[in-house]
Amino acid sequence: MTKKLFLRSSVAIGICLLFGFMGAIATQAGTADWYPDLNKPWFNPPEAFFGPIWLIMYVLMGIAAGIVWSKGFYHKWVKTALYHFGFQLLINGSWSLLFFGIQKPFLALLSIILLFILILITIKWFRVVSNTAAYLMIPYAVWVLFAMILNFEIWRLN
Repeated sequence: MTKKLFLRSSVAIGICLLFGFMGAIATQAGTADWYPDLNKPWFNPPEAFFGPIWLIMYVLMGIAAGIVWSKGFYHKWVKTALYHFGFQLLINGSWSLLFFGIQKPFLALLSIILLFILILITIKWFRVVSNTAAYLMIPYAVWVLFAMILNFEIWRLN
């Protein structure tokens, strides 16, 4: 691993974790008084499961973004890939605010559907720059797909 790759991956991981931290703040508010009373599907994981999974996802996302960034921001494909990455990261942050912060599961469902589509587009652009970076985003896409199904079921049941 080069010094440039390590530094850029570290910065990207830090940015991803910052978004995760902001989402966690919104989540704390909703899990304290609103979320426990909702009807949930049989496949709803324990609450303690979400934090570690999201931590892993944010680290993998940051490494992937760092790999792409290390290819040189002056390249058109790198810029395009990172713009898509940044946009999906913003939508990722909005989901927690919509679901837990303002307690609107339907709006959160629309947000997470958009997020999933943006992740797929980001993977496509990451693949243009680096196959490794694209592969590192796949667990995130799978997790968000699961979260989308869970969000849909919570909305449907309530």
